[in-house]
Amino acid sequence: MFSFVPELKNKIKRIPFAFSLLPSALFILTTAILFLAAPAIAQRVQLSPANPRLGDTISVVIQDASKQEAKPTVTMNNTTYPMFPIGASTYRAFLPTTPLERAGVRKIQVQVDGQVENLSVNVGDRTFPVQRIRIVSSSSGGLEPTQHELDRVAAFRQLVTPEKYWNGPFIPPSRARRSTGYGVRRYYNGVFAKDYYHRGLDFAGAQGSPVVAPAPGKVALVGKLAEGFRLHGNIIGIDHGQGVTSVFLHLSRINVQEGDLVQSGQVIGAVGSTGAATGPHLHWGLYVNGKSIDPAPWLAQTME
Repeated sequence: MFSFVPELKNKIKRIPFAFSLLPSALFILTTAILFLAAPAIAQRVQLSPANPRLGDTISVVIQDASKQEAKPTVTMNNTTYPMFPIGASTYRAFLPTTPLERAGVRKIQVQVDGQVENLSVNVGDRTFPVQRIRIVSSSSGGLEPTQHELDRVAAFRQLVTPEKYWNGPFIPPSRARRSTGYGVRRYYNGVFAKDYYHRGLDFAGAQGSPVVAPAPGKVALVGKLAEGFRLHGNIIGIDHGQGVTSVFLHLSRINVQEGDLVQSGQVIGAVGSTGAATGPHLHWGLYVNGKSIDPAPWLAQTME
């Protein structure tokens, strides 16, 4: 029944070298297959914009991420930013930059499917104008914010909720002309605000003119002058999801309540001069993962 065994053993003795290579060959073949199945991280990562400047939002998109592994992570300047799925095996993270930072190379560490890769992106410098503002009065009776106001606004800006409400470019929240751009440095009543920059866009709308939602989202903050919002005045905060939030300051009227779902272009309030304001205007601030970024690129292109 087993008469073939001796014959087989003799054949093996005649090719010992070939069989001794078999384990190594299998190892090399297996490694090659794994390499082909999991391309290098750099080939799967897309960074945009290609030439970011201070104030821009850097988008990091990772493709072909395995569903069996842990969610990919992205770290910049020792801060790990949340990643969210935006398609089949595709994840995205937003990395904010601000005028208070220095221009130069940013080291970005990407970890996906057990692999780690260090990438670099150069953030270009940018010149921001300087203004001198004199605030002679305030409808709130004082310029200093209350602790309640600061706590509510700070908590709102840190929101990172998993649902993505927007789809496509944002739209301007007012039809009025832009009166002050993002990133402007200021002197207030002759004193330079060292750690300050203009955190948004101002629109010189007339008193009572409509303010609309720039993108879909959930109203997560409604603050009123009567409740101690002395600096921001009447304020609305919309959570667009995945770490992206909008604030609307100095309103004369509020048309929404906390918890409301709003759509792009929906009227949410009206332009006013409540809080620390020199006159009627809308201040729109856009925040990404807690930091104020330039809203202008979000109006010009789709940020998925």
